[in-house]
Amino acid sequence: MRSSKINYLVVGVFVIGMVVALVGSIALLTGRTGATDNYHAYYANVTGVKFGTQVVYEGYPIGQVEAVIPEEKDGRMQFRVNFGVTQGWRIPNDSIGEVAAPGLLAAVTLSIKAGRSKVALKPGEQIISKERSDVFAVVSSVAGQLGELTENNIKPLLTHVDTAVQGINRIIEKEGETLFQDARKVTNDLSVLVGLMAERVPRIADDIEEFASKMNVTADQFQKLMTPANREKMENAISNLDAASAKVDAMLDSINTLVEDIGKLVVNEDGDVKKTLSETRYIVESVSRHIDSINQNMEGAARNMYEFTRQIRQNPSLLLGSEPPEDKSKSQ
Repeated sequence: MRSSKINYLVVGVFVIGMVVALVGSIALLTGRTGATDNYHAYYANVTGVKFGTQVVYEGYPIGQVEAVIPEEKDGRMQFRVNFGVTQGWRIPNDSIGEVAAPGLLAAVTLSIKAGRSKVALKPGEQIISKERSDVFAVVSSVAGQLGELTENNIKPLLTHVDTAVQGINRIIEKEGETLFQDARKVTNDLSVLVGLMAERVPRIADDIEEFASKMNVTADQFQKLMTPANREKMENAISNLDAASAKVDAMLDSINTLVEDIGKLVVNEDGDVKKTLSETRYIVESVSRHIDSINQNMEGAARNMYEFTRQIRQNPSLLLGSEPPEDKSKSQ
């Protein structure tokens, strides 16, 4: 009999100790293990913030959120977040409080980033707030802006480029054929001219010989009329004419080379110009055909990622394939 009472006593002491340990653990987890100092901050978005949300100072837990109170200011709704921290905890007055989640699956916390001021906030004062940065919301916004940019700017630009390429292609096809025909005509004319020259060369040779004999007579007479002074002047004039003739010949050679290069570039059907225009037209048409589907896929991917993140934050157990946790508040 006495032994059973001792057993009951031991079991009772053990149960009481476990209850005390449980209460102490809960108090440590919530950060409410003693007296606290109250502060507050204002936010435009308090997603995930509620009573009991942990308050951390540079990652160290120092308290919890006590209440979230909606207030209207200048026609817009804002939320006052009241929170308590460990009594006597020094918070510089330029510290910033931000609603943040340390990780993808981590719970939302009210994170205070320490400032550099030597003056501390007094209990009850307002802390500087910073709105929450949502990566997936930013990605969704960027996708929307990209879609708008594509629809309003890139797509019309591609349409104009396609029209310009088609116009250039038509011009090259028409003008190139005309230039090719002109070149063929000029070649035929040159062939006829060469035939005529071959027929007239003997007669021209005889005329040149007769002219040479006359020139010899004229030269003898001219030599008699030439004085040393006149000869010097004539030599200077001839040298000037030679220099001018050389320059004209060089210029004509350059012009002929340029004309030949332009003719080859335009007439040659396998040239780089036509090939480049054909490839550019193909690329522009391909991008123009698929730009709508690319835009839709990017918008769908952004929405799916946002929905996936929202469900995971609300119920991390979805990653393990289990059912959602039971809502104990409803059962009570």
